[in-house]
Amino acid sequence: MSVYFSLSIRFCDPRFHGCGDGGAPEWPPSPLRVYQTLVASAARLGNGSINFSARGSLTLLERSSAESPPIIVAPGCVQPSRKLPGYCLSVPNNVMDIVAKAWSHGNYSNSGDASQATHRTMKTVRPTHLIGGDTIHYLWALPVPLADEHRGQIEVLTAIAHSITSLGWGVDMAVGDGSIMTEEEVAALPGERWLPASEASGDGLHVPIQGTLDDLMARHEGFLKRMEGNMLTPPPLLSVYKKIEYRRATDPQIRPIAAFSLLRPDASGFRPFDTVRQALTVAGMTRHAAACAAERTHLQEKRISNFILGHGESQNTGKHISVGNKRFAYLPLPSIESRGEGQSPVVGNVRRVMLTAFDDGCQDEIAWARRTLSGQSLEPEHSRQDEGEERASNPVAILSLLPASDNVVKSYICSSATWATVTPVVLPGYDDPAHYRRRLNAVTSSEEQKRLLNHLDKRIDGLLRKAILQAGFSKVMADCAEIEWRKVGYWRGTELADRYGVPDHLKRFPRYHVKIEWGNESSRPVHINGPICLGGGRHYGLGLFAAMP
Repeated sequence: MSVYFSLSIRFCDPRFHGCGDGGAPEWPPSPLRVYQTLVASAARLGNGSINFSARGSLTLLERSSAESPPIIVAPGCVQPSRKLPGYCLSVPNNVMDIVAKAWSHGNYSNSGDASQATHRTMKTVRPTHLIGGDTIHYLWALPVPLADEHRGQIEVLTAIAHSITSLGWGVDMAVGDGSIMTEEEVAALPGERWLPASEASGDGLHVPIQGTLDDLMARHEGFLKRMEGNMLTPPPLLSVYKKIEYRRATDPQIRPIAAFSLLRPDASGFRPFDTVRQALTVAGMTRHAAACAAERTHLQEKRISNFILGHGESQNTGKHISVGNKRFAYLPLPSIESRGEGQSPVVGNVRRVMLTAFDDGCQDEIAWARRTLSGQSLEPEHSRQDEGEERASNPVAILSLLPASDNVVKSYICSSATWATVTPVVLPGYDDPAHYRRRLNAVTSSEEQKRLLNHLDKRIDGLLRKAILQAGFSKVMADCAEIEWRKVGYWRGTELADRYGVPDHLKRFPRYHVKIEWGNESSRPVHINGPICLGGGRHYGLGLFAAMP
């Protein structure tokens, strides 16, 4: 069971004035901002210096942040906007040279150029408004079992947290607390969960790393000595930290894609493939074309095996080893088109294929696919070159790069709260291991039938939520999604789920058409971007969803 050190900050007024880089509103407050507040509190407790125990505890926190940035649980907020009312402050204008010149001429009156009040100006302030709570929690994972040394350092951090007075501007008065929480207690915390994703080169939250404490102390020392020698020497800027991209648990990362149209070998038009019977063939041919292109561009053999072919085992090993989601997914895209004025869209044949990956940090591989695969030919399996045997090339289609603005591609990658399958989801397990359907045939009691059906529904629902987790979505998204399933499709033009071709190793598992309405902890709809593909066979287009109008 995981345990966490929770640093809780409660705002006395549900407003936050802090800004990030470039003066942009910052929410949630960055872990570095909270760390700086802790350092200031520790110095205040030590009468201007940080004692040995406080330094050890703060060093532990920066080391933990560097290795695993904290999870943040924060209230919702309304970001500042010119459309929202703010309030005005009277602040000094930067014209003290005019005041000083008047004073140098012996004018010390409280009016005209000699008065600071004459040069004050009004500044409009628009803070971030908190909604649904006033407390924000920063959660660092702790080693299990927790050593006595770490427990003592956490007690020191808790004592420091009790001396926090503000977070953000000076007017953002706050009180702090620290505690050790179990996984169940963390799950019960109210608010939005912000999860660290990856290091950010642009926008992101600042996070302390090893050396941040020393850098803060050097900056403070420079501030104290800024006027030595009757000359202003600005203190050094804080530079020892890293930027981390944070996302809400209900905001999955937008996946990079490479989309291609399937053209006839003479490029005279689209080459359609039947969705029910040939979609898997399209995925296999595209995978083979990617492997051939990788060999021609001299990619590492292991990279080809792992990322392009999805094999974690070596060539000498017979048993397949999964590489997880860090691999190409080859998704044949059935056309979604309107046939008849005022009628709902219809799912047609496959005329496009998309490459993506259901893992973070795969932008370079997708960019390689966009550069390399356009113009590559797709060949059926029986015409490919076998080992030790040359066969004539017999392409059935060629790939042509498509922009993400293509209308059909947009149906699979746009933002929507409601999605439904165009190819069925293969469940990651048996939906009836206890043989409830067999027992239903022998039951006459309506109450017993209802109980067995509820067991079946609960089992299928659990497997679908498991498939959501396996596809890289957060547990919050899996728990909050509203899921429907049935054998008949939700789109016009789709076939019964059992009619779609699946690989031999997945034929024993049930498959269903699925409709998902994504939501958050407050049961509000959440719009997410595609592509979305769930269940067994998701890396070659089974369980593919399209955004519903």
